[in-house]
Amino acid sequence: MSLSKISQTADRIRSNVSKVIVGKEDIVDKLIIAILTSGHVLLEDVPGTGKTLLAKALAKSIDGAFKRIQFTPDLLPSDLTGIHFYNQKVAEFEFRPGPLFANIVLADEINRATPRTQSSLLECMEERQVSIDGTTHTLGRPFLVIATQNPIEQQGTFPLPEAQLDRFLFKIKMGYPTTEEGISIMKRFMADSPLEQLEPVIGAEEIEAAKQLYTTIQVSEELLGYMLAIVEATRVHPDAALGASPRSSQALLRACQAHAAIKGRGYVLPDDVKAMAVPVLAHRIALRSVQRMRPEAAEQVIGSILASVSVPADSPLVGRT
Repeated sequence: MSLSKISQTADRIRSNVSKVIVGKEDIVDKLIIAILTSGHVLLEDVPGTGKTLLAKALAKSIDGAFKRIQFTPDLLPSDLTGIHFYNQKVAEFEFRPGPLFANIVLADEINRATPRTQSSLLECMEERQVSIDGTTHTLGRPFLVIATQNPIEQQGTFPLPEAQLDRFLFKIKMGYPTTEEGISIMKRFMADSPLEQLEPVIGAEEIEAAKQLYTTIQVSEELLGYMLAIVEATRVHPDAALGASPRSSQALLRACQAHAAIKGRGYVLPDDVKAMAVPVLAHRIALRSVQRMRPEAAEQVIGSILASVSVPADSPLVGRT
């Protein structure tokens, strides 16, 4: 697979998902980037904005298995991973896989589960495997967790701590549709759901090939320094109690490479960094108590850093002639 194939693959997925989801091309692009980089996505928005529909449309587009898990306080780790049970017919123990054994997993309202259950999910996200009764089971490829949480209803929830938020490549919001998009949605779903007629446009083999290739996207020394300067600026910002971790700079680099790849370029530009900085970094910083109450405060902090850090004027590419 050539680099141009990655952008063609992204176009096919984007076009297919658009048969169900009106607008939200930027959100779809970020989900594609998450798949390429083996990352995961935290979707924070109110109910009814199309999060589940988007996840199902993406799963169908890549011919992947989809599972939805409704997180509740009584949900146990074994409800996610599966269990060994005794089959009396064959007189031996058998493994019954849980819903994590899928390609696209929607963890709905993840902040309503206990920290123990949240941690078991995040461990699977990191290692792409589960260990049950001493036996290790590998999860599917590709494997993408789309976790959701409602920013309005906080009663009875268990907010994700910073160490667990750091495991998500992106934190993004769906947002309400525009008036024109709202009318298009009503027309599209007037007779039947277009999701039922959606067909796959790509297979797992093509996705795995693209995942191996996007890392060859070239990044100049100047742009590496630019990314690191942005991350380091979060650690000294007056509104930040805790800055972004070294894992953040690695995540930003991978996201920028994948963003360049789906745009059809073999090299990263400053515009890639600017596009990826907020969704990659905003949820990875802890704000001081005065700022924490403002919903958009973290995004504004990253925005102010982008405005203050100098953009490389000339970015010669490493290895480019």
